[in-house]
Amino acid sequence: MVKNSFISILPQEEKEENKGSVEFQVFSFTNKIRRLTSHLELHKKDFLSQRGLRKILGKRQRLLAYLSRKNRVRYKKLIGQLNIREPKTR
Repeated sequence: MVKNSFISILPQEEKEENKGSVEFQVFSFTNKIRRLTSHLELHKKDFLSQRGLRKILGKRQRLLAYLSRKNRVRYKKLIGQLNIREPKTR
C-alpha cells in the first residue's frame, strides 16, 4: 500500500482557502477512495473498510450530482482533472 499517493491538482493556496468548497470535498473523497481501494487489494476480507468505501463513494456521488446541477462547467472540469467517470444517467 502506498501511503503518500495523493494527487495534487488544486494549488496550495486554494486548498487552504476553500476547504468547504465542493471541489475540495470531492478531491479529498477521491484521495480517500484511492487509498482505500489500494488497501482492499491487499486485504480482501476487510469488510468494514469496504463499507466505509461504499459510504464515501455515495457522498462523492451526491456532491458530484449537486455540482452538475449547479454549474456544469465546473463539474466537467473537475471530472477531467480527477480522471473519474461520469455516473450513468437513468
